[in-house]
Amino acid sequence: MSEEILINVTPPETRVAVVENGVLQEIIIERGRQIGLVGNIYKGRVCRVLPGMQAAFVDIGLPRSAFLHISDLCARELEQKGSENIEHYLHEGQHIVVQVVKDPLGSKGARLTMEISIPSRFQVYMPYANSTGISQRIECASERARLKACLEAFRLEHECGGFIARTAAECVEETTLIADMLFLLKLWEAIAAKIANAQPMTFIHKDLPLSVRTLRDLYKEGIERVRVDSKETYQRLIEFAEIFVPDIVPVIEHYSGECPLFDIYSVEDEIQKALERRVGLKSGGHLVFDQTESMTTVDVNTGGYVGGRNLEETIFKTNLEAAQTIARQLRLRNLGGIIIIDFIDMNSEDHKKQVLKALERHLEKDRAKTKITEVSVLGLVEMTRKRTRESLQHILCEPCKTCGGSGVLKTPESMCLEIFREIIREVRQYNVKKLLVLASNEVVEMLLDEEADMLAELEAFLGVRIKFRAEAEYNQEQYDVVLL
Repeated sequence: MSEEILINVTPPETRVAVVENGVLQEIIIERGRQIGLVGNIYKGRVCRVLPGMQAAFVDIGLPRSAFLHISDLCARELEQKGSENIEHYLHEGQHIVVQVVKDPLGSKGARLTMEISIPSRFQVYMPYANSTGISQRIECASERARLKACLEAFRLEHECGGFIARTAAECVEETTLIADMLFLLKLWEAIAAKIANAQPMTFIHKDLPLSVRTLRDLYKEGIERVRVDSKETYQRLIEFAEIFVPDIVPVIEHYSGECPLFDIYSVEDEIQKALERRVGLKSGGHLVFDQTESMTTVDVNTGGYVGGRNLEETIFKTNLEAAQTIARQLRLRNLGGIIIIDFIDMNSEDHKKQVLKALERHLEKDRAKTKITEVSVLGLVEMTRKRTRESLQHILCEPCKTCGGSGVLKTPESMCLEIFREIIREVRQYNVKKLLVLASNEVVEMLLDEEADMLAELEAFLGVRIKFRAEAEYNQEQYDVVLL
């Protein structure tokens, strides 16, 4: 399987695409005005403590106060005091050092932690921790033991905080790991010096830009190329790689072709498709994604697919194909939170298990943590996917000004009847003889054409004269009744 990383850089925006076998799997977008806050360290001020929620709101200088739960306090401090009451740790006006772990989403502020962590290529350093850990993706018992021993020995020798070995640390030489840990200690010393001199609600430290984070977080063994279309960014990636991951320097390429880099791999087309509700399946079936604030629902339909020897086999094959497509779309659209999948009903228990296993297998490539339940009695699969950043739709789109984000409008007929009711209300309240109705062109046309007889009856019944005027800027649901 061939895998490539594409980096498209323009002054206002950086986009990273992960492509497997020529198919887009993941897209990450960072805009100058909307740069993510995850990993940023601030010196904040506690502005409110909520004992009922065991949480606090912290002002870190953003438009909305950020949220800090008691579970996100320093583990070292929690162990020392042993209390489950947040009032024993925080009070209003207190100055604390926090790190953003989740960007603001919708109307919610950022999520914070006091357990500071600083990532590098092979490890994550936690200055306030007392232990070491190994990535769950490293499965070899002997390799886990080797890494554990290396990290523990370094921590005890330098009397520092804790380390977590990342997946990239697997089979890496001990000298390289130690050099990486020494770099993290020096970086923390610089950050600690800033913290000591910083005023409350002050930004202390931010993570690397997206292009460099891509090498640190996304690169793994088996990736054939990292192509970037900016000469300046290419030089920066080479400098970073030569210092921290010299082995990947040969795979970094500068793309200088006339055709845009993303167009070569049809990335732009795939992004556009990822914003649509309906996703076609190769078999002829299709999926329908509906994203709401509370959850995302995915409906699987056979559509035009009628192949197979019998109905059960047709349904089974469609669900198997849907499982693969759903896993890719969740990653591509970056959908998080609660996700409900309505697979086509299957009678065979064996088929249900195979579809669930297929979904789990395809989700293994996803860097976001997922959890899947069994098929419910209603034939639904419930799952969760950890929210890491805004979804693709929220980054690229905004609610429709016409429908307000509902996706539907009242029909012209419904609006005609609504206008009739409003006319009756106005006449009875103000006892007028003339009215002017302003509405969209579609509604006015229906009032003067299909509803003309009813309009005449209404005028005779009320004893008023009604005039109409089409307003080009009115949407289908907008109207005004003006007293003359």
